[in-house]
Amino acid sequence: MQRRMLTKEDEASTGGEDIEVRREDQEKINKFSTLHQKETGLEQELKNKQKEKEDLEEISTELELVDEDEKVPYKIGDCFVSLPQPEVLELLSASTGNIDKEVNGLEEKLGAIREEMQELKVALYARFGRSINLET
Repeated sequence: MQRRMLTKEDEASTGGEDIEVRREDQEKINKFSTLHQKETGLEQELKNKQKEKEDLEEISTELELVDEDEKVPYKIGDCFVSLPQPEVLELLSASTGNIDKEVNGLEEKLGAIREEMQELKVALYARFGRSINLET
């Protein structure tokens, strides 16, 4: 699928004239708004997951300095369990792997949403030109 980008001339081409908003146009505008809200939520979720991953990596780095025979508190649910340092490192590594999968899934969803938003922008700007503002 080839993505078409709008030029300023395309945007201006329908400017200045009153254009009737058809039902299908309103549906596209509503869809764009819904997608924008989803995009904002996913961006925040992605940011939180990336921060969580950074925190886990930092903790793993710090734990590598701990003696292997030493017990380390590890949070499971609402309680802490004392586990050997190598086991905690494995658990942190598994958690980091899970977060990586979640981050990849979120990035794919964001990509699909942004692609759909771009298609809607092209269609709406082609119809309404400068009389509509879809900048987010």
